[in-house]
This record gives sequence, C-alpha cells and structure tokens, in this order.
Amino acid sequence: QVQLVESGGGLVQAGGSLRLSCAASGRYYLMGWFRQAPGTERDLVAAINWSGSRTFYADSVKGRFAISRDNAKNTMYLQMNSLKSEDTAVYYCAARREVIASINGAFYDYWGQGTQVTVSS
Repeated sequence: QVQLVESGGGLVQAGGSLRLSCAASGRYYLMGWFRQAPGTERDLVAAINWSGSRTFYADSVKGRFAISRDNAKNTMYLQMNSLKSEDTAVYYCAARREVIASINGAFYDYWGQGTQVTVSS
C-alpha cells in the first residue's frame, strides 16, 4: 500500500511557474524529484531530508526551483520558477525510508508514476 502520487504538471510558457506536488501514503526520511526528457537519462533535480535541514539542487535548476515538504500532510512540493524549454520532461517523485547522511546519490525505494511538464518557447 506504499504510494506516491504526483500532480501539478502541465503546459506553461517560458518564464512562467508551476508547482508540483507529491502526496505520500506514509513517512519517508528522504524525498526527491527526478526528471527525464526524451532520449535522456533520468536525473535527480532536487532532494530534501525529513527536517528540511539538508537540500540538494542540480546545477541546471539552482536559483529557479525550490523543494519543500509538509510532513503533517505527507506531501512534498517542487516550486518551479523562470521555466525554460530545457525543463520540459516527465517529473518523478521518489522517496526513501532509511536514514542516510548523504543526499546526493542516495538510493530511492519508491517511485511515483510521473507527471509531464512542458515549457513552450
């Protein structure tokens, strides 16, 4: 009954904003967002630990995206601002229950179904 459900994807003009949500069925120490464009590998975009004291952002989104979570609601968010055409991809929510010191490179146990984000020029 473990479940991660993404929402908030859609079509937006370059320079615009979207907020993605990931509703979780339980508590996870580490949660993150990955994305995959056609013909590319799936890459980590941003990650956040339980307390929010540690975050990670890919260089391509630093200063534009912000990851957050509301543990009372078991929900993680990705606020995406100043969107570019190269941000177009399927975005996946991922989660890990086991505590780990290093966020970057961590193994994720659970995955959502993905939500499409399309940025028009």
